Amino acid sequence: MNIEELISRINYLYKKSQEEGLTEEEKEEQQRLRRKYIDNVKQNFKAQLETIKKKERN
Repeated sequence: MNIEELISRINYLYKKSQEEGLTEEEKEEQQRLRRKYIDNVKQNFKAQLETIKKKERN
């Protein structure tokens, strides 16, 4: 599942939870997807930080 599909599914489950509620399976899926999204953001942020080089002052 790519990031766009992940976000789309998270948004769908959120909207459904507000309108009619979620089953236990959907609640578990929502938690898993949110964790996957957060882990992805952290990984991307860490990769960006690793490319930054400290500028030396003279």
